[in-house]
Amino acid sequence: MADSQHEWLKDHIRDIPDFPKEGVVFKDITPLLAHKKAFSYTIDAIAHHFDRDEIDKVLGIEARGFIVAAPLAYRFTAGLIPVRKAGKLPHTVEQQEYELEYGFDHLEIHSDAITEGERILIVDDVLATGGTAKATAELTERCGGKVAGIATIMELAFLNGRDKLAAYEFFSLISY
Repeated sequence: MADSQHEWLKDHIRDIPDFPKEGVVFKDITPLLAHKKAFSYTIDAIAHHFDRDEIDKVLGIEARGFIVAAPLAYRFTAGLIPVRKAGKLPHTVEQQEYELEYGFDHLEIHSDAITEGERILIVDDVLATGGTAKATAELTERCGGKVAGIATIMELAFLNGRDKLAAYEFFSLISY
């Protein structure tokens, strides 16, 4: 579970009811991103959790995962890989369907983004049902990578997404 020392970050996350559809409460991280102490703390705390020498590339999940993945890749002196929704990448892709808490979607990665055996840290803003993170881990492995860990800013623990990730090291700063 998330560590209580990071709980203050919740002060920088706002709830947006009925987004992206009725009944869903969206956890908006834009106030956290705009707050220089909260944002730098978030990046430092995630980087501190993982061993710099064990990460070859950081994979950011569209779209808010990109924002966290880029500074982490810099901190680890690692490459950066975007995982996008279907139809957004211009080269040959691997694709995986996944379930959201409010429907289904597809993720894609360039088929040549990962070299066999590379250690990949998967990053996103939130873990909800675990479908997105699990699909991304499967894409990583299909492309020859080894999942070194999965990290998020927050976890919606009541959705039990962590259960889908039992085979992987998972780290989240805060939990709802």
